[in-house]
Amino acid sequence: MKGSDGEAIQRQAIALGAVPRAIERTKEALSALIHLKDEIEIVTYPVRMGAEAAESLGFCTQVIGKIDPQKTTARDTRQSAREMSKMGITLLLFAGGDGTARDIYDAVGLSIPVLGIPAGVKIHSPVYAIHPRAAGELAAMLLSGKKMDFREAEVVDLDEQSYQTGIVSTSLYGYLKIPYARKFIQSAKSASPSSEQANMQEIASSVINQMQEGVAYIVGPGTTTRAIASLLGLGKTLLGVDVILNKTLLAKDVNEQQLIGLLAQHSLAKIVVTPIGGQGYLFGRGNQQISPQIIRSVGKENIIVVSTLNKISSLQGRPLLVDSGDQEIDRAMKGFIRVLTGRNQSMIYRVS
Repeated sequence: MKGSDGEAIQRQAIALGAVPRAIERTKEALSALIHLKDEIEIVTYPVRMGAEAAESLGFCTQVIGKIDPQKTTARDTRQSAREMSKMGITLLLFAGGDGTARDIYDAVGLSIPVLGIPAGVKIHSPVYAIHPRAAGELAAMLLSGKKMDFREAEVVDLDEQSYQTGIVSTSLYGYLKIPYARKFIQSAKSASPSSEQANMQEIASSVINQMQEGVAYIVGPGTTTRAIASLLGLGKTLLGVDVILNKTLLAKDVNEQQLIGLLAQHSLAKIVVTPIGGQGYLFGRGNQQISPQIIRSVGKENIIVVSTLNKISSLQGRPLLVDSGDQEIDRAMKGFIRVLTGRNQSMIYRVS
């Protein structure tokens, strides 16, 4: 759906089979705090706004507020954050994406330390940890009394209606105060400059020269991957996932279920992805259609990573990242992977 802001699109996504992941990912974050279980108290809103996740792991909780257990809204998020802020909590953990970060900013501004557990579709704001587990580990460091640096990090969001039509329009909404340790916090997303067009064309040419007859190529979102379709004379969904077979467009803007169906018909397949500029994510940010099931079916050996040299340089030595939502897949992707960076040029780069 390329986003999940607003009740209407959430209802549509759930009708199509989407499964909310915030509780699951909150549990993953809180699991890193279990060794502090007897030393901390978790203040939380009821049921799926925190209590369910915390209590399932045996934490001591103080449940405040009231909600409709069948439906929660952005208003609930803002109200809970305000109430917790007044109680003098040490850290506010919240799960979601950029829309949730905006709600937290509206509620508390810079008044208390906060930290995001990534559980959204579009996560451009660098107020989030790189992975749910990383959020828990960073929170544990703070709650254990470890001396921490704090940073004012940007809350940014996209115009989601424009985004769904392929237009990327980002706005800065404010800043949140976060505990900061470089390896735990995701960077802000950066756009590819127009000066990279020649490099993208070289990469596209190399990918096309390697394309095999009878192999379905699942092509992820991004301007680098779009150059491949453009060189073939095909229209590419900039923010979606397309499938190319025998250098023709087999399917456009597909979802996970459509990909599963296509893989049942075309057992030979490869995935072509490019890391998110400035952040380095290969999977789990904006390309959730390429789900753990799809990655497992295709296999790591059939993943083609393409990136301009500028995009790799912008990582400043940080690893490429995978946050698929499946720990087994994330572990399998760890290590090193070949990245195609130009015409018949590649490098080996670390994945975390």
